[in-house]
Amino acid sequence: MTHDTRSALLRAALDAAARGWHVFPLRPGTKRPALHGEQACPRTGECAAVHVKWEQRATTDPDRIRAAWSRAPFNVGIATGPSGLVAIDLDVPKDKGSSDAPCGATTFAALCERAGQAVPTTYRVRTASGGEHLYFTAPTGPRLTNTARTIGELVDTRAWGGYVVAAGSITPAGPYEALCGLEVAALPDWLCDILRPVPKPSQAPSVAVAGQSCRYANVALTAETQNVATAQLGTREAALFRAARALGRFVAWGDLPRHVVEQALQEAGETAGLTAAECRSTLRSALNWSITHNTRRRDAA
Repeated sequence: MTHDTRSALLRAALDAAARGWHVFPLRPGTKRPALHGEQACPRTGECAAVHVKWEQRATTDPDRIRAAWSRAPFNVGIATGPSGLVAIDLDVPKDKGSSDAPCGATTFAALCERAGQAVPTTYRVRTASGGEHLYFTAPTGPRLTNTARTIGELVDTRAWGGYVVAAGSITPAGPYEALCGLEVAALPDWLCDILRPVPKPSQAPSVAVAGQSCRYANVALTAETQNVATAQLGTREAALFRAARALGRFVAWGDLPRHVVEQALQEAGETAGLTAAECRSTLRSALNWSITHNTRRRDAA
């Protein structure tokens, strides 16, 4: 490792810290924390052990950073939670030559299209494997944590309890490189809705909501479920998305329990030919959006 490389890694750490991002050293040439006793997740290489000491010890202090990086040519880890970041990890299939699976970027672009949104423009880093990290500022409110495949296959997220490898780091597979400008966008509301943990349904027996409102909701559930189950090839996912958006308002108003809507549409989507994973991803995003945007009842002023 040359002196120039060591200097570049130190600069990368200081540059990240100057942006308010909390950094810590990764073992030279790897993605694993260099702090004593830490272990990376065997699947991703980017999740810490149960006691997240690296998250507690990550810093923006230039003096501490210079002292740490003077000892070895450490790669740079960014603790996303303390840094106020949510990073979306768009991975690539491990076996690029034989796998027909779409890459994470393709899956994410398709999700954006289904949600009627453009792919967000924000600070991006190309990973050593050829994937991408999209950086966003975290929303206020309850803390977001790491997810795996909640958004889609080969699409994970890093927030509290997670970290990403900073641009400027180098591994045997290649470097981590910034792809665009320095601006970091806020996490879009519709993505936040997908990533926010969904409360578990109450185990207490549900009480039927009397009156016309409940009857109308049940009629709508039956109709939308039928529409999804009979959707033709090329329209199935869109039909499921529209149905979840339409029924989400009844969940928000208390006319239908969320788990009833999810189960009915999940079964209808699978009947139409969608995979279970496709149904779960579409339902989660569409219902979360609809519930969030229909908090006021239809008879409100």
